[in-house]
Amino acid sequence: MEAFVKSGSSPNQRLDVQIRWLIRRDMAEVLRIEQASTPNPWNDEDFLCCLRQRNCIGMVAEHNHRILGFMIYELHKSRLHILNFAVAPEGRRHGIGSQMVLRLVDKLSQQRRSEILLEIREGNLDAQLFFKKQNFKAVCVLRRHFDDTAEDAYIMQFRLHAGAEEAAFAPHNRISEISDIDAA
Repeated sequence: MEAFVKSGSSPNQRLDVQIRWLIRRDMAEVLRIEQASTPNPWNDEDFLCCLRQRNCIGMVAEHNHRILGFMIYELHKSRLHILNFAVAPEGRRHGIGSQMVLRLVDKLSQQRRSEILLEIREGNLDAQLFFKKQNFKAVCVLRRHFDDTAEDAYIMQFRLHAGAEEAAFAPHNRISEISDIDAA
């Protein structure tokens, strides 16, 4: 296995990667990462079927001519929807995933979109914590969402300009009124 950090450096040292469009010759490495990252991996046909759609985009993170991460997402009128995302086990905790999410956030303002959504399995605590660290918030639970298991999913959302819009959608019920009174 190739070493990704210089000897004597921290194992969590940031590793700068080139983020580019996914191309056909990347698929073997993408499938390797997918197999190593999830108990319910996509297969080659799942990727190809998705990427054949007009609004579906694939990106990879590359370092020293080696793919260390990938992201598949859909373009919608006002949002981006992440369908699949993984970083190779040997590349984790080096900032690769964060760089990929930041690239996607940069695309929001360039393309006049305002949010990124994704579904995360209830049992995938690592992904939940990772996306929370990237300023995503769990906004909804989808009961029995996945076909392969009866597992629930959390919809996580990143909003480009959170603030006034979030306040407008804040829950208003008896419990929120009590907490407002307690705060006063």
